[in-house]
This record gives sequence, C-alpha cells and structure tokens, in this order.
Amino acid sequence: MEAIIKNLPGVFTCIVIAVLSSHLGGQIPLIGGPVFALFSGIILNPFIKSDKRLSPGLDFTSKRLLKFAIILLGFSLSIGHILEVGKISLAVMVFTLAASFGFGHLFGRLFKMNWKLSSLISAGTGICGGSAIAALSPVIEADDSDITYAITATFIFDIAMILLFPIMGSRLGLSDLAYGLWTGTAVNDTSSVVAAGYAYSNAAGEFATIVKLTRTLSIIPTVVIFSYIAQRQENKITLKNANTSIKSIFPYFIIFFILAAVINSIGLIPPQVGSIITKSSKFFMIMALGAIGLKTDIREVKNSGLVPMLHGFIISAIVVIVSLGVQVLLGQV
Repeated sequence: MEAIIKNLPGVFTCIVIAVLSSHLGGQIPLIGGPVFALFSGIILNPFIKSDKRLSPGLDFTSKRLLKFAIILLGFSLSIGHILEVGKISLAVMVFTLAASFGFGHLFGRLFKMNWKLSSLISAGTGICGGSAIAALSPVIEADDSDITYAITATFIFDIAMILLFPIMGSRLGLSDLAYGLWTGTAVNDTSSVVAAGYAYSNAAGEFATIVKLTRTLSIIPTVVIFSYIAQRQENKITLKNANTSIKSIFPYFIIFFILAAVINSIGLIPPQVGSIITKSSKFFMIMALGAIGLKTDIREVKNSGLVPMLHGFIISAIVVIVSLGVQVLLGQV
C-alpha cells in the first residue's frame, strides 16, 4: 500500500499526459500519441524535475509499466506471427549488428576513443539502446562517464529518428511490414521503436515492436563475446567475476511476452477481451513514453562532449542505411 501511495503522483501525471497525447495523436495520426507523450514530457521536465514526489511514479511507469505493456501486446499476437517476424528480420538484423560493431570499432579507432565507450555506443545503436548499454557495461567494467556518454549519444539520434522515420517512410512509400522491419532494426531504444512505429500505423507499430524484441535477444551473444574481448584487452574480466545478472542479460519480459502470445495462439483469449488488452497495452506504452520524457533533461546533453555524439550519429546513420539497403536487396521494399 505504501508503494502505491508513493508512486501515485508520478503515475497520475503520466495518465494525464497519456490521455491528452492519445487525443492529439488521434487528431494528427502522422505524429501519433506516443510522440506527443514523449515530447510533452521533455517540455515539462524543467518545471517538474525539482518535485521529488513524482520520481518514484515516473521510474515505475518508464520501466515496469513499459515492460508490462509489451507483455500485454503479446496477447494480441500469435506465436506463428512472432516466428514469421523473426524469420523475416533475421537477415536484416545480422547485417545491422555487423555494421554497428564493425563501423563502431573503425570510427572509434579513427576518433581515438576509449574502446569501452565506442563499444557501448555500438551496442546501444545495434541492439537496444540503454538496455544493451546497461547489460554490457559491467562486463567490460565501463566507467560511469562512458555509460552516460553512450546513453546520451544513442538517445539524441533516437529523438531525431522518432520525428524523421514516419516522414521518410511515407515519402518512400513503405508498407507497414517494410516500415516496421526498418524501424525495429534501425531505431535504438524500445520506447523509441514504439513511438516511431505507432506514429506510422498500428500495424507498423506492432511489427516494429516484435522485431525489436527479437533483436534484443542478441544481447546474450554480445555479452559473451565482449567478455572474451575484455579479457583479452585487460586480462582480468571474465563472465564468472563480471557483475552481470541473468536478468540483465536476458530481460524477463520477453519470456512473458512469448508466453502471452502462446496463450492467445491456442484461443484462450476471447476477442472482446483481446481488444481491451490491446488498447490497454497501447495506452500504457504512451504513459511510459510520457514518463521517459518527464525524466529527460535535454540540457544535460551539453555535458557529453562532441566526439561521442558524432560517433553515435555516424553509426546510427550507417545502421539506418544498411537496414533499408538489405531490405531492398531481399526484395522486401
């Protein structure tokens, strides 16, 4: 009960933003409710960041509620759909991951960057933004400043992609499937994928989210590989003594997401209930994006320096081009 009361101010604030953003998103579908929520939060951040009463609720909404919303999304999907998406997206993901880490290493050496910072930016860009950075950082014993730089670098480009992807997708005449695959493999953070995907269409948003969750699984081999690289670099880090939990390597909500899809696949969810769950999932996602915006102080970006920003921009741009290029070669576009 105490936790509920503690979270209530922040959660209620996110509900208000989500209601208004959902309405605005309905009026301007090209932008969509998720984008309105994210940027409404960023605009309001200077006015609410000193109010510590909101912090617990914002943390709860931006982290736990977003994962819960993704789990609920599983109840509207079939396991066959998920496997089909994985099959379609696998080739694109292989190329985007190779491009992210390959060019990340190349430009990191060119810019004479710390290899740990360069690797964190590549992981954030190629896999899943802050989640990948958080999972990889203890394995390579990255400094706090490296983690901050990496998250900021990937975040800035995410903001640009949320705005530009729906516009570019429309100009290119991409189908919902092609756009969802592009967004799911090229946009970094899960919340940004959700925002950019649903700004195009509901179908594109669902597809992009599934692709993104499939892409998140690459955290596992990445952590193993970088544990070996770190051991070679500094001859002291191993998976055994690295401070990394199974939970951080393999996000639990992906398992529940798949279980939800299995339950729906065998027909245990009535259509009316499924419709309510789907709408609830989208609303919770909008709430979570509002919370993320409220927690983001855009002025702190100035403290991150130019080189990590430039590195993140270049790698993100390369991944965007490679993702779309592979689709063209495979005849998806």
